[in-house]
Amino acid sequence: MRREKEYGLNQLETVGIPVPALFVILAGTAARNWETKRAMRNFLANAKFLASAGAAATILAGTSAHADQPVEWETTFQAPATDMMRQIEWFGNYTMWFIVPITILVLLLLAYCIVKFRASANPVPSKTSHNTLIEVIWTVGPVVILLCLAIPSFQLLTAQYTPPEEAKLTVKATGNQWNWDYEYQTDSTLSFNSAILQDGDRAKAGKEDRKVYPRLLAVDNELVVPVNTMTRVLVTATDVIHSFGMPSFGIKVDAIPGRTNETWFKAEKEGIFYGQCSQLCGKDHAFMPIAIRVVSDAQFKTWLAAAKTDLPGANKTLMAEVDGQNKVAAAGN
Repeated sequence: MRREKEYGLNQLETVGIPVPALFVILAGTAARNWETKRAMRNFLANAKFLASAGAAATILAGTSAHADQPVEWETTFQAPATDMMRQIEWFGNYTMWFIVPITILVLLLLAYCIVKFRASANPVPSKTSHNTLIEVIWTVGPVVILLCLAIPSFQLLTAQYTPPEEAKLTVKATGNQWNWDYEYQTDSTLSFNSAILQDGDRAKAGKEDRKVYPRLLAVDNELVVPVNTMTRVLVTATDVIHSFGMPSFGIKVDAIPGRTNETWFKAEKEGIFYGQCSQLCGKDHAFMPIAIRVVSDAQFKTWLAAAKTDLPGANKTLMAEVDGQNKVAAAGN
């Protein structure tokens, strides 16, 4: 338990660079980038198609092995890892077919009114107060649009609260300021704390690769679950309201003190997935990540048995096995 430990901005590293030196660094970086781009163009022009396809497959294999996480300037959803998230993504795209035309129509109507009914063109304004056709259109039109949005929306909401099968694994997630306690409700209970991974602890934890374990999202102890397994998550809190959210899984539920909420997911691919507390919960709210590692059923059973007696050792063994598999998969492509 580390509820008293704080993870704040005061632990961020800062480096001061003189302004002239900064310009030199930027200029050198730009020159190197230009040389790199020219070399890449030459390489692509001379490379054979099969070699390029193999390289692309290797890159994609390495990416999929590490699942998904937030990226800079992201404008869409993270890649879905559950069927529920695919439904949410579909509904988001579906609503855009209504939002975009309505926005364009309103913009054109505003422009038309500004030009057509400006004071210089209409010194004597019209005193028309009723138009039956227009009133029918602007009443019936929105009703039809709302029905088209409401029906799939209610279907999606129902699916989110109706698991298609009984849960095979139940985990209790308890939010603290500012970390999470996880408790596996199995034959013999396993519980541990999960907090943000400090930069100084990366080497000891074997998590120095920031592409796999990104800063401010990586944790010391991930929640480990088996792939293609219906998992129930019981969510509560000890102090203030938190929120357990995992974008790739399509879940987000509030953690309220004195109350237990429930959500579920069934991850369809292996890897590490990152989320965050989505409810303002204090000064270190931004430093309360959630990390879920999805592994094969055999790997999960081995990890669970070892974690009950040696959690750090079980985590390192699992990481070594997963990383080894990823390297073999990338080499095979």
